[in-house]
Amino acid sequence: MSLETRVSIAEAEQLVKEAFLRNGVKEAIAVSVSNALVAAEAEGQVGHGFSRVKDYLAQVKSKKINVDAKIKIESPKPTSISIDADYGFAYPALDQAISEGALTAKEYGSAIVSIFNSHHCGALSVQVEKIAKQGLIGVMMANTPKAIAPWGGKDPFFGTNPIAFAVPRIANDPLVIDLSLSKVARGKIMHAKKVNTKIPEGWALDSSGKPTTDPDQALKGSMLPIGEAKGSALALMVEILAATFSGGRPSNEASSFLDPDGDPPGVGQFLLFIDPGKDNGSFYNRLEKLLINIEEIEGVRLPGNRRKNDIQKSRDLGLLVPSDFIDP
Repeated sequence: MSLETRVSIAEAEQLVKEAFLRNGVKEAIAVSVSNALVAAEAEGQVGHGFSRVKDYLAQVKSKKINVDAKIKIESPKPTSISIDADYGFAYPALDQAISEGALTAKEYGSAIVSIFNSHHCGALSVQVEKIAKQGLIGVMMANTPKAIAPWGGKDPFFGTNPIAFAVPRIANDPLVIDLSLSKVARGKIMHAKKVNTKIPEGWALDSSGKPTTDPDQALKGSMLPIGEAKGSALALMVEILAATFSGGRPSNEASSFLDPDGDPPGVGQFLLFIDPGKDNGSFYNRLEKLLINIEEIEGVRLPGNRRKNDIQKSRDLGLLVPSDFIDP
């Protein structure tokens, strides 16, 4: 394989899966992980795609990721589900969370699923879209290792703590919203470091609290939150739901997703499922009217349109797979 080879999405999934299989990851887990990473890459989330393969493999080898994880599911209340990921990859636990949560929401109207003892969960958009494609409204939050200083501080405490939302539409693809609570996803800074490029001003501070365009210094320092104090408050909200409520390790205690050192991160995820009712025509009519009114405003586009275009481009043209990201 050359430095970069253009392949179809299916071929990319197979290549990434094989990289995990060669390193002792079981078939079902390798499929779950490779599908999630390739889906993220296909929608332009390069910080959650191929660039994670070598990091994951290093953590498999150091046993920071438990490849023999035994996922445990409990349902303390009819509409509340708790999943112990057993320090393995997040994706198999998320697969079960979406399956169980969707079944519960369709029976009772709504469901919440919390995951703990988990790991990096990639692009949340990939997960909430799966929920919306089952006719449900999906919300997901995740805590991550410390990266953002509480507003007014300089030392990282909160994670980038992303939030995602998806809603089904009758005659269109689901509307998907995915945002990090830092000004940019930490994965983009990680990717900039790997490809040796600078980052824009306003993304991060170095360890002394000064603005930096050096991705290495940014990773050693802290990310700036969106919306200043408001973003910091939202990061706290996610921390409470995804970690405190779920039983996941708080961001300020979680080890890095990026290296093989230390204990497993043990972070958490929180998912909300709402069934609007497949026959609820009034809801879908109101939704379409709302979205059409927004699109009719000059210069405005709906969130997720660029993502949809990137996915279609990836389907049409394939993906550039860097060999150094997938070779063991």
